[in-house]
Amino acid sequence: MSVIVAAKRTAVVPRGGAFARLEIEYLAAPVVQALLEAAGIAGQQVDELICANALGAGGNPARRVALAAGLPERVAGLSVDRQCAGGLDAILLARALVDSGAAEAVIAGGVESYSRRPLRLRTDPDGGAAVAYDQARFTPWADRDPAMADAASALAVRLGISRAAQDAWAVQSHAKARVCPGEIVLLAGQDRDVFARDLSLAVAARAQVIAGSITTANTAVAADAAAFVLVVSDKVAVHFPTGRGLRILGGITLGADPVEPGLAPVAAIAAVLARAGLAATQIAMAEIMEAYAVQAIACVSGAGLNTARVNLGGGALARGHPIGASGAILAVRLFYELKAGFGLAAIAAAGGIGSAILVQRSVVGQ
Repeated sequence: MSVIVAAKRTAVVPRGGAFARLEIEYLAAPVVQALLEAAGIAGQQVDELICANALGAGGNPARRVALAAGLPERVAGLSVDRQCAGGLDAILLARALVDSGAAEAVIAGGVESYSRRPLRLRTDPDGGAAVAYDQARFTPWADRDPAMADAASALAVRLGISRAAQDAWAVQSHAKARVCPGEIVLLAGQDRDVFARDLSLAVAARAQVIAGSITTANTAVAADAAAFVLVVSDKVAVHFPTGRGLRILGGITLGADPVEPGLAPVAAIAAVLARAGLAATQIAMAEIMEAYAVQAIACVSGAGLNTARVNLGGGALARGHPIGASGAILAVRLFYELKAGFGLAAIAAAGGIGSAILVQRSVVGQ
């Protein structure tokens, strides 16, 4: 069974901030290097690096990260694009490689730079001017491919989740925001998540409306960040100095209704718990993505999780949403915050995709 033995991330910085001039490989490479140092292993022991990235323009970002981090040239690098779920899915792919025996040590996570993302243009086959666009297509059908804010607004209406409830969740996310010692790799002078602030209900009530009850206060801000974990086999784990790791008990990614992408993690959470024979009440700590407050509220309620055990150190509403890295950040937070028992991380992605991972705190090494 695979084990996460080390986890690191950068701070999460809103686009245009301190990371604005960093290409994604130089945003990610220091995290990979710090991860190896924390684990006490050499790059020669790494079999693969899997990296999620959603806003880039190809070029195999994982290969660029591996080379920039100084890993051996034989580490080919595998890039993943499952939008918001990519960072968590990279870890699930690492687990599959390790559990199958195809690899013994895999670095997995994600990196995203809203600041450096390429401009998007769609060419005209008839020779006309190219047309700029912001959101990629996530389904083949225009009537079932909503803008994310519109989908969140519709979900709030259908489930009766008020703007006040969403604002209250956002306020709590900021109030709980914290990082643990050793979690963040110092980069460009940033050693904390700079967006977290003393948000009040009164300030949230004055926030600009994006769509319906969705506002700039109850929506995660676009951001730059990188996050990675080291996944190893039991055979490798026994050679580590005795320490506390996260044993990966299960993980799954499921498709759902693309019109309601925010609800997709509910089925994934139910499936991963059922496979492990666990109930939601047995989860000691959960990291649930907060792209929108309504999404987090709906997932926590739909999955039957204890709100008091969710996002103990705040969520993406207090940090920001670096798409390809966000799922990996959830796993890093679990690594540092989960003290004992079972932990869960789950995230929704555009197009109606939900990913979930189940872990257990355990002692690794001799």
